[in-house]
Amino acid sequence: MVKATDGWPLRTIRWTPPLGTPRGSILFLGGRGDHFEKYLESFEDWRLAGWQVESLDWRGQGGSGRLAHDPCVGHVHDFGQWIDDLARHYADWQARTPAPHVVIAHSMGGHLALRTLAEGRIAPDAAVLVAPMLGFTAPYPNWLGLLVARAMTKIGDPERGAWSVSEKPGSPLRLRQKLLTHDDSRYDDELWWKSQRPDLALGPASWRWVEQAYASFIGLAKSGQIEAIVTPVLILAASKDALVSASAIRKTARRLTKGTLHIYGQEAAHELLREADNVRDDALARITSFLDQVAPRR
Repeated sequence: MVKATDGWPLRTIRWTPPLGTPRGSILFLGGRGDHFEKYLESFEDWRLAGWQVESLDWRGQGGSGRLAHDPCVGHVHDFGQWIDDLARHYADWQARTPAPHVVIAHSMGGHLALRTLAEGRIAPDAAVLVAPMLGFTAPYPNWLGLLVARAMTKIGDPERGAWSVSEKPGSPLRLRQKLLTHDDSRYDDELWWKSQRPDLALGPASWRWVEQAYASFIGLAKSGQIEAIVTPVLILAASKDALVSASAIRKTARRLTKGTLHIYGQEAAHELLREADNVRDDALARITSFLDQVAPRR
């Protein structure tokens, strides 16, 4: 456990490579509701390739405590809290780990990493965004989503869940796997961790979280935000992702000055690093090739 600037405890994992000079350092950032145990398989792949790997659970989820009265609801008052946590942890991580420094981030973590880059608060040698949450698959514009979410925070408790179960409003729990991965064993791995550590499980997001997400989407869409990022960025996404908008990802990638984008088809769901081997192996190979080009061993 490490402490944020306000003293909030954040759970972290630090995993060193086998003997020898490290290839560099990776800071991995998970998505909404994630805990870093879900990605131990990828951490091990990178570790055996020589990378020093570190990750943390966002405040309010995983092993970093809860921010809502209901521990099953994923809540945050302001996305800026997560931006501050990331900026502070990144500075500490960069100072004590070998270069090159790489941030790899999934879903909500990808959104927060991109926003922190745009605000100039981190400057890694490279960044990889996996299915980044740059918009929802909702059929209405962000301004309308923000208007509705803001109204919902005012007519009731903003900490209450915005939906009941699963990862998506209106989606029953039995269909949750189809939203995430085609790989049964990797999905079962997540369920195993939750059975062993029930405190890691998290349910729907709060209405405040939804409001903050839409506000953050709108902020990143402003001219000059994405264009200001000079870090080389690789984005991996899925055209059939039912949780985050592939269209928003494409639009964002076009605005990056040093951006590379690869879109998978119907063979991939949201969790590309936990997908079936044909997708996951390809994603890892693309990440390796990208990092060899833009963040070579020093």
